[in-house]
Amino acid sequence: MPNFSFDVVSEVDLQEMDNAVNQASKELAQRYDFKGSKSSIAYDRTEKLVTLIADDDFKLRALTDMLVGRMAKRGISVKSLKFNDPEKAFEGYLRQKIEICMGIDKENAKKLTGIIKELGLKAQAQIEGEKIKVSSAKKDDLQAVIAHLRALEFPIPLSFCNYR
Repeated sequence: MPNFSFDVVSEVDLQEMDNAVNQASKELAQRYDFKGSKSSIAYDRTEKLVTLIADDDFKLRALTDMLVGRMAKRGISVKSLKFNDPEKAFEGYLRQKIEICMGIDKENAKKLTGIIKELGLKAQAQIEGEKIKVSSAKKDDLQAVIAHLRALEFPIPLSFCNYR
């Protein structure tokens, strides 16, 4: 009997993130309330890091809202970001680093496998590094697992791939 499976992952499309940051930067350049400001948004794809620089708290919040709005339009979940505390930068400016989190850590992976087992379906969940492989003899069971996980309010964004 064939076994079907899929992977549960927590990933961010870095190209879409790049696009979201570029759009937010364009909006920043056009906004009247940021004229003459040294505010900026920088994205380091290799470090998976976004750096916001603003004149004050108000502008930092506005920058964050711009970025989050652009991400939402591109289907990137805010749950995949880890906002570090703003720190003082040069000449009284504020700098905030935002980390892009990828992969499912061990603690969340254990919670997810527990949730899948509690469903009482004939589906096995195995942790494989930063993803979880769910397999079953019935496609219906796998679809029930996906539907249940989608409905959860989980602290990290979940996506499903490699459906076989």
